[in-house]
Amino acid sequence: MRNLTFVSLLFTMLLMTPPLTAGTYPMAPALDVDEWINGDGVTLDDLKGKVVVIDFFQMWCPGCNNFSIPLVAQWEQRFAEEIAAGQLVMLSIHTVFEGHDYQRTERLIPYLKKKGINHLVGVDRHQGNDPTPQTMKLFHTRGTPEIAILDKQGRIRFQRFGGFDVKTATTLIRDLLRESVE
Repeated sequence: MRNLTFVSLLFTMLLMTPPLTAGTYPMAPALDVDEWINGDGVTLDDLKGKVVVIDFFQMWCPGCNNFSIPLVAQWEQRFAEEIAAGQLVMLSIHTVFEGHDYQRTERLIPYLKKKGINHLVGVDRHQGNDPTPQTMKLFHTRGTPEIAILDKQGRIRFQRFGGFDVKTATTLIRDLLRESVE
């Protein structure tokens, strides 16, 4: 019971962590991906001039299956014109830090089809026997799901672990689409 209370308290604290504030927008690190699914790979430098949404997920993550994956699908519908015009890019990074034997690429491909995930998906690179993948380390993610929203210059303007206020994030995407490229 005490462990459940601690986990609930920790999750609540993470949800209440404020988003990055003005003037504190770091440049996004490079993606370190083993392979790309649903298309040719990209670098974040390739995507400069576009707003980028990155969903860090795992197949067996309940929060991913119930929150971030449906949210990205919702955003893909809401911002379909901007995506088609090349102004907004949705990326997912399969960032496996547990259950490595189960969450292999051979299982990921049918999972993506079942979930209707057709945008570009990168498989986060593991180095040696380290259970934590490289892009996860570079972005300092705290687990899955975690969503990062990058502005047109490649700066991280929003990064959240777990659930968050969808309306605020949607408004941010809309605002970033309107910003001019510096």
